[in-house]
Amino acid sequence: MAILRFKALELVNERRAKVVAPAATRRSESFGQSVFNLEAMRSTMAGEYFKKLQAAVRQGAAVDRGVADAVASAMKTWAMAKGATHYTHWFQPLTGATAEKHDSFFDLNSDGRPIESFKGSALVQQEPDASSFPNGGIRNTFEARGYTAWDPTSPAFIIETVGAKTLCIPTIFVAYTGEALDYKAPLLRSLAVLEKAALDVCQYFDKDVARVNTTLGIEQEYFLVDRALFDARPDLVLTGRTVFGHSPAKGQQLEDHYFGSIPARAHGFMLEFEEEANQLGIPLRTRHNEVAPNQFECAPTFEDANLAVDHNQLLMDVMARVAERHDLKVLLHEKPFAGVNGSGKHNNWAMSTDTGVNLLAPGKRPKENLQFLAFFITTIKAVHRHADLLRASIASASNDHRLGANEAPPAIMSVFVGSKLDSVMDELERTAQVPLDKGDNIYLKLGIDKIPAILLDNTDRNRTSPFAFTGNKFELRAVGSSANCSSAMTVLNAIVADQLIDFKTSVDALIDAGKKKEVAIVEVLRDYVITSKNIRFEGNGYSDEWRDEAAQRGLSNLPTTPPALDALVSAESAALFARHGIFSETELHARHEILLEDYQKKIQIESRVIGDLAVNHIIPTAIAYQTKLIDNVRGLRELGLDGDDAQVTVEMIKTISRHVTTIKTTVDAMIEARKAANKIEAPRARAAAYCDDVKTKFDPIRRAVDKLEQMVADEDWPLVKYRELLFSR
Repeated sequence: MAILRFKALELVNERRAKVVAPAATRRSESFGQSVFNLEAMRSTMAGEYFKKLQAAVRQGAAVDRGVADAVASAMKTWAMAKGATHYTHWFQPLTGATAEKHDSFFDLNSDGRPIESFKGSALVQQEPDASSFPNGGIRNTFEARGYTAWDPTSPAFIIETVGAKTLCIPTIFVAYTGEALDYKAPLLRSLAVLEKAALDVCQYFDKDVARVNTTLGIEQEYFLVDRALFDARPDLVLTGRTVFGHSPAKGQQLEDHYFGSIPARAHGFMLEFEEEANQLGIPLRTRHNEVAPNQFECAPTFEDANLAVDHNQLLMDVMARVAERHDLKVLLHEKPFAGVNGSGKHNNWAMSTDTGVNLLAPGKRPKENLQFLAFFITTIKAVHRHADLLRASIASASNDHRLGANEAPPAIMSVFVGSKLDSVMDELERTAQVPLDKGDNIYLKLGIDKIPAILLDNTDRNRTSPFAFTGNKFELRAVGSSANCSSAMTVLNAIVADQLIDFKTSVDALIDAGKKKEVAIVEVLRDYVITSKNIRFEGNGYSDEWRDEAAQRGLSNLPTTPPALDALVSAESAALFARHGIFSETELHARHEILLEDYQKKIQIESRVIGDLAVNHIIPTAIAYQTKLIDNVRGLRELGLDGDDAQVTVEMIKTISRHVTTIKTTVDAMIEARKAANKIEAPRARAAAYCDDVKTKFDPIRRAVDKLEQMVADEDWPLVKYRELLFSR
């Protein structure tokens, strides 16, 4: 292993940045060239079918078979002109990755002659083998049938790998019995429910609003390491994170990497993956160094939420493939290195109308601000009411390593709104009477009339807040960097939609009782402000004082995944999802089981890697070095130098023995705990055993290993060190 480490370091020293030539001087010239977008449709489809397709998409209606045949024909013509030979239904199963099964356009007609064929039936529906995808008991292994179904709201695109081009068609994935087996189907359901609920509330303020769109901007954080160094770390290869590694003398404490000059190799990688993403219609705008060494971030322009999630899933795949060409590895694990920042996906979420209004942006007129307050306060109320469910939506084994340290938000759900809006809400709470001016320019005489002076980005940034308002959107910062954002967005959409429906019901009841519309709206909002006040927090989410205060407020603190996931299948959550048709009870419990099994398996793999590295690599290295020290002491004594110098070495020998003993006994205990956990049949109990009995052994083993790393000669240490992983360029 030590030889492998130094061979890897030699390779790193020989690397040079790859020069990348953009396809066009202006990004706008190449944007979306590999996407079957509106322009491609217009150029390849008859106008009649194009209009029917767009009408169906706008209305959320099914695409009839005649239109599907026309789309399939146009799509095939366009794709083959681009060099594509195969097509695939591109879907997002509950593995967390994307999936695809390629089929050729090539076929034989009834005469046996070769042709290229792609019909509407192949576009609309396919049947991949569903038996081996996670299903949570929905299907038996011998019941393999599952269906992918075309999502016309997300455009098809062409991916090129090793010179081969494939047409990818975004789809949902369902079981033969109809249950969703993916992330996209529930997301689409939640978006439809949210649009209807938001549209109904918009009618209070603007009768011309006909559509409400949920927008999302996903900031993606990641680490880059040299491929040779990655391959020399079995833990990185198998788990995505380093299970051992002593912090280097210099980490991120000087914050000199943050927004600094981008290293040449990283810059070349960024240029190439941005170019490929640009051609795939992913509107990346931002790139920069993050706080930790070798950590970076990219961010797109805001898009429709469904498309934004598809693009983020595609982006992760593009980044991984492009990195290979630069002899780099992209690390998307939430906490690949201890002691420095982890990586997340900051989900910037908002709602906008077809009249051009961002419903979460303060307006210029008082009436507009009453609309803003309705959506702003209702969202906060929804998060307060379903905070545990939102926590469950971002729970995973890898995110557990990240939450609560190094600029990642804690596991306690809270909302940050900034001092300006905090004072507005406090004023609304204090004021029981709400006099209103007459006329079109209605405004509230309770300090709310001052809102027009509030500008976008009127709030400070709170990096420790899981859910922060940032001027014209909410930023869910707790989502992990490797996650499919659909999970968190489905929950957020659902809880806000549910609260908007309750809001309208309450307002309508007051109006029916004879109150003016504006008075009724403010009365309900005031009640929401009072009853959800405990979720608002403007301070340091890392402090011990906040943990104590959060407990007094009745807020949950669930730092590990198994108990956090309980909220997913609570009676309240089940009722919420059922009444909006987002998850059936079967689907909900299946996902709960899948998430528990995923957690257990990931901890199991980490445990096995820890045991293997500790017993088969670290302990032999430590004993071999200890033998050298013993020989040194023996030599000193033969020379009659059995004094203080020899005693120092003897103490080192004893210390190594203590650490080796700690490692071996703890690894043995961990293995026994794992065996016991494996005998537990109930998924929740088995995951809890892995969390409470197996994972708790990780840190004692790591502390001992990291102490040995400081003692053993550098030339003998088998694992690539943190200083090499984090500072090799």
